[in-house]
Amino acid sequence: MKTLRTIGTLLLVFTLGAFTQPSDAELVGYAIGDIATDFSLKNIDDSMVSLSDYGDAKGFLVIFTCNMCPYAVAYEDRIIGLDAKYKPLGVPVIAINPNNPALQPGDSFEAMQQRAAEKGFTFPYLLDEGQEIYPQYGAKRTPHVFLLEKTTNGNVVRYIGAIDDNYQNAAQVEDKYVENAVDAMLAGNEIEVTTTKAIGCSIKV
Repeated sequence: MKTLRTIGTLLLVFTLGAFTQPSDAELVGYAIGDIATDFSLKNIDDSMVSLSDYGDAKGFLVIFTCNMCPYAVAYEDRIIGLDAKYKPLGVPVIAINPNNPALQPGDSFEAMQQRAAEKGFTFPYLLDEGQEIYPQYGAKRTPHVFLLEKTTNGNVVRYIGAIDDNYQNAAQVEDKYVENAVDAMLAGNEIEVTTTKAIGCSIKV
């Protein structure tokens, strides 16, 4: 009987484990130079959005962000600014909310629609329903940026990390990591800083 109980416990642990999201330590995701797979996620206008929809794009700023995190909120205007600056140059922002709305009701699809309308988002704001995409990328915080370069071989990861070095005050930023990376990529130059530590809230799983 004890053996049966032990086996039953192990089976329960294994089954529950199959539905457990990876921890930060387990989350590896993409490295610089990897090819990022495409996705199809629901946008706030109810359309489905994929990277392949952007036939003329030179790359993408895939930014994992959300409504509720104060770090993400602090960066909203800068994310809008990045889209305004680089979308005309072929590198649009693609924002993805990776949080589980069951745990974070303020990040529900309806709340995303409301926030996007309030802020006037000029870019897709997608829900990672089922939380399947953020682990592929290895996103750990909101916001967390992945710069992809569109090549004949696929979308190559060129930069991973923070937007800049000062989330509290845009006027006091000294290192514009994302802008420097995109500018170098578009000029065909080597990106000097390819990875930085993303500063923000943990993803709610």
